[in-house]
Amino acid sequence: MKIDVIVPDKLSQITLEQYQRFFKIQRTAEDQRFLQVKMIEIFCGVPAEQVLHMKLSDVVAITDILNQLFEEKPKLVKKTKLNDRDYGFIPNLEDISLGEYIDLDTYIGDWDNMHLTMNVLYRPIKGKYGERYSVEDYQGGDGLHMKELTMDCVISSLLFFYNLGIELSETILNYLKESQESNLVQYLSSRPNGVGINHFTRSLTETLNELKISLN
Repeated sequence: MKIDVIVPDKLSQITLEQYQRFFKIQRTAEDQRFLQVKMIEIFCGVPAEQVLHMKLSDVVAITDILNQLFEEKPKLVKKTKLNDRDYGFIPNLEDISLGEYIDLDTYIGDWDNMHLTMNVLYRPIKGKYGERYSVEDYQGGDGLHMKELTMDCVISSLLFFYNLGIELSETILNYLKESQESNLVQYLSSRPNGVGINHFTRSLTETLNELKISLN
């Protein structure tokens, strides 16, 4: 049985919604062959019943390509297009609000709700000034539209925070202290493990580890 399979060769060809679907299956499934079928079904758009008729060698080759794809460490994607609108990564982290930080801290370690994290980090661009841009104010909401965000944006933004790590958190905290943003300072100070930095960084570490484990 001849089956044409289009295998993604870029993270920009895979959506967050696809990865979330696979991750939910991977958490409970132990059969590696079943997971290979679901990988090709979800990421390549081939019905499971057709994947079962494919050569085993082809299945292994395709899943190896997908695994290698998710080993990439893309540079931060600052601007992207989503549903025919231009979106931008929040340009000024020092201006992050209490609501934005709370939602980031809450959802960044949870793949099921990663679209809510991305809803904070990527927002519609409202103005462009050469290479610079401004984004719309954070509105919260269910963030379901962010499920269509591509995985190069998702992974690069997570890596950005991971690499910045404690330095970023301390920068935000020091800025807010200087600006006397007492509400956020109190919130950070009330979190377990000190000011919430350890919790935030640990959540990022676990999230990135889950990404690697789930596809290998």
